[in-house]
Amino acid sequence: MRAFPVDYSLPAELIAQEPCEPRDHARLLVANRADHSIGHRRFVELPDLLKPGDLLVLNDTRVVPARLLGKRARTGGKWEGLFLGAAPVAPATRSRHEEHWEMLCQTRGTLREGELIDVEPGPLQLEMLGRLPDGRWRVQPSLPGSAVELLERFGQIPLPPYIRKGMASEADRTRYQTIYAQHAGAVAAPTAGLHFTDRVFDALKDRGIGWTTVTLHVGLATFQPIQVNDYTQHLMHREWARLGQSAVDAINACTGRIVAVGTTSVRVLESAYTALPRGEGVKVRAWNGETDLFIHPPYDFKVVDALLTNFHLPRTTLLLLVAALAGVGLLQAAYDAAIAERYRFYSYGDAMLILP
Repeated sequence: MRAFPVDYSLPAELIAQEPCEPRDHARLLVANRADHSIGHRRFVELPDLLKPGDLLVLNDTRVVPARLLGKRARTGGKWEGLFLGAAPVAPATRSRHEEHWEMLCQTRGTLREGELIDVEPGPLQLEMLGRLPDGRWRVQPSLPGSAVELLERFGQIPLPPYIRKGMASEADRTRYQTIYAQHAGAVAAPTAGLHFTDRVFDALKDRGIGWTTVTLHVGLATFQPIQVNDYTQHLMHREWARLGQSAVDAINACTGRIVAVGTTSVRVLESAYTALPRGEGVKVRAWNGETDLFIHPPYDFKVVDALLTNFHLPRTTLLLLVAALAGVGLLQAAYDAAIAERYRFYSYGDAMLILP
């Protein structure tokens, strides 16, 4: 067994159940790699902690209401599903449905192929077409329309189970979304970005600090604990990502530090560097595709200099990525300090800034 490089035990009362209001008043732990110092600030002070010429890179994915509730038409038993993605239907079998869905399903008893689910509120029905690996199902919705359109009508925001047992309120449709979210496709929020407000962006602009966006549609597997004894043997699930030309231009022109906002932005930038050749003086080129890049100590970062991130669950790939950038010793000290100072943890919790 390979020992996990960073680990901790968290008192349950430190798991944030509601976001900070206003967003930018969340606490911000500042960990500095140069002198291994740890400081305590508020997120609204972020512009003062960065330098003119620095560039923030944010993930502009938008969370879809991917959680569905319903009943099994045959038995009336309760059913719950989580939308994971859509797959095109082969033309030879296509009728009015151009997409099948991949879902995780939870119910008592055993689901059967061909079984129907009555989604509440109706009139949407889902037909269980067949089992897929890893407990997933291929599903066909009864109504025409894209997955995003149907989920907006019938779905709920998929809060993590540690927040109110996953039960979202109507307010979470806004709160569990960054203010700059653009491209629908994620089933979990890029949580480091939840703290940004117009006030923070105005202060960044005034200080000469820029920002740009990339896209990575966050999947459920990103947050799942590592189950293998040797974490280096963990297999990452693929997630779709895009680094557009406007972001490429901003990154290649940056005269300061590249500050990734969230682990998902890190993975886009480092994946793009790995995927394509670069010319002299060029950090990245435009790229889109699926990435299964797994970053863990040791790792030589090619694009990212600093990281803004939330606090992550133990034994996850997210924690390993942050350890690779911060260094194991500094990150362990930061988490110990955050627990001692009663920071709020996880998706609706406080943030951490790791500086070079």
